[in-house]
Amino acid sequence: MNDFASLANQVMLRCDQLGAITQSPGMVDRRYLTPQHRQANDVVALWMREAGMTVWQDAAGNQWGRYHSTDANARSLVLGSHLDTVPNGGKYDGMLGVIAPLAAVQHCFDNGIRFPFHIDIVGFGDEEGTRFGSTLLGSRALTGRWKEDWQLLRDENHLSLPEAMAEFGLSFEKVADATIDPASVLGYLEVHIEQGPVLEDKNLPVGWVTAIAGAKRLNVQVNGMAGHAGTVPMGMRQDALTAASEMVLAVESIANQFGIVATVGRLETKPGAVNVIPGQVNFSLDIRSEHDHKRDAALKLIQEIFRDVAERRKVDVNWQQNHHADAVHCDPHLSQTLAQAIQLSGLPAVSLPSGAGHDAMAMDAICPVSMLFVRCKGGISHHPGESITAEDVATSLQVIYQFFKSFSPVD
Repeated sequence: MNDFASLANQVMLRCDQLGAITQSPGMVDRRYLTPQHRQANDVVALWMREAGMTVWQDAAGNQWGRYHSTDANARSLVLGSHLDTVPNGGKYDGMLGVIAPLAAVQHCFDNGIRFPFHIDIVGFGDEEGTRFGSTLLGSRALTGRWKEDWQLLRDENHLSLPEAMAEFGLSFEKVADATIDPASVLGYLEVHIEQGPVLEDKNLPVGWVTAIAGAKRLNVQVNGMAGHAGTVPMGMRQDALTAASEMVLAVESIANQFGIVATVGRLETKPGAVNVIPGQVNFSLDIRSEHDHKRDAALKLIQEIFRDVAERRKVDVNWQQNHHADAVHCDPHLSQTLAQAIQLSGLPAVSLPSGAGHDAMAMDAICPVSMLFVRCKGGISHHPGESITAEDVATSLQVIYQFFKSFSPVD
């Protein structure tokens, strides 16, 4: 365990170093295909070489390292996460999932330990979607799900994705070269901060993930009639905001009823004057569950309530769905191995779902996936207040190492 304590301190230092590679001074901000993306790849590649790994960057800008098996023809166990961040983000979201497995490999290299499978570590170039607005570009490239219409994506400076790739030394037309053969991959393990408060509430450093929630997002518009705040009687109003308020409260109530999560994160009122009855309200709806059928049943009821409210209050309501991702359930064999690794590390193997999206959602298209969550203070993420402890990192390293030792392929 002393080895893991020392390596955990190294992980914390390296996360600090990566966090300092930013395009916006004073905050963590590193986006896809920027000079800072290249700098992060170069630094991680150096650390990979120091751990005895062969390194390469693929055609989508993902950074890879391979710790070779005793069998040159072996298949690979892949571990990884993303190296990009949201603006003003934290130092551990994504980065921990690259640096922690790398530290576990360092332990194996230092002690001359090899396995009957290759260990591949990947730092995905884009998971957050901050620069071009479409998420999981890095992982979807290597799973063969890169979309041709992504050539139309542009960043805030109007630079297209193909142009940005060319500046980075890549080619949009050759991104298919990043695709990996599913037959060469045994499975995928992603280590990630929990981004929630469950492990902290249970006073546990780690837990294994059952599933990644599937999400739908909608833009909702309520149209009433604007009017003078002093002259239109209360009973004659078509107030879009009071109708939308009922709808938002219905979202909360139905989410509780179905045991899912649903959020109205943005609400805009027009015309927005203090002495004018709101004539239009636009709001967002994000609804998630690890069980797609529960999410969809809840959404159907929400939409029915929206219609009832609109009819009763004499307003119109319409919505447009702008995002859909089905839930991904972690592989039973990998999950069992991960739970066993946690127990071999002297801890109860507690399971929990992930409400946030991860690269594992894309990797599920080509191989079995699993996830290890690491406790983070207050469940804070996508924020400078992200915080983990070296002690919890040391525990995660021990679990990853036990996972390596316990893992056996299923044919």
